[in-house]
Amino acid sequence: MARYTDAACRQCRREGCKLFLKGERCFSDKCSVTRRNQAPGQHGAGSGRKRVKEYGLQLREKQKAKRYYGILEKQFKNYFVKADKKEGQTGENLLTMIERRLDNVVYRMGMAESRKEARQLVLHGHFRVNGKKINIPSYIVSKDDVISLKEGSRKSEKIKMLIENITARTVPAWMSIDKENIVTTITALPTRADVDFPFEEHLIVELYSK
Repeated sequence: MARYTDAACRQCRREGCKLFLKGERCFSDKCSVTRRNQAPGQHGAGSGRKRVKEYGLQLREKQKAKRYYGILEKQFKNYFVKADKKEGQTGENLLTMIERRLDNVVYRMGMAESRKEARQLVLHGHFRVNGKKINIPSYIVSKDDVISLKEGSRKSEKIKMLIENITARTVPAWMSIDKENIVTTITALPTRADVDFPFEEHLIVELYSK
């Protein structure tokens, strides 16, 4: 299975903004964007002087969305194709569909410090959807789905630490969580307003529509 193996902080520096790929580190003074806010590579320091053309803006916005959610190109393009076939605005359909990925839901629950960690937890079978084991991070949840923590997973020291920190996390309006039992119900489908990152999704649509 293809996956990104380079340093995560390089992605934030390339996009020139925090993508919150490393959990608490992104909020500390250790964040690479805070310490060295320039594109990676030999010519990174001078990249800000370049005039970015229309295609470059569209490409960067697509790359930003891919990296924020931790999705590779082929899968991201497949999401776009599905979003384009649905009623409504394609860009909004794309973002709200990705928000419903199981790894993103686990992250939004507060049961992971980053989406990368959430993917690992899902892959290792720590969560159930409607009582069934789902170890596919790209699984798309639906309204009224119930996501719960596997009972045996509570013995893990890492899970115990995450449970202790969950009370400090604010969950989105489209889900309801029982923080004591670690059970989340999808009470509604997310809308564009629930996507808390300032994407310009129309640029992504323009890029793929060429």
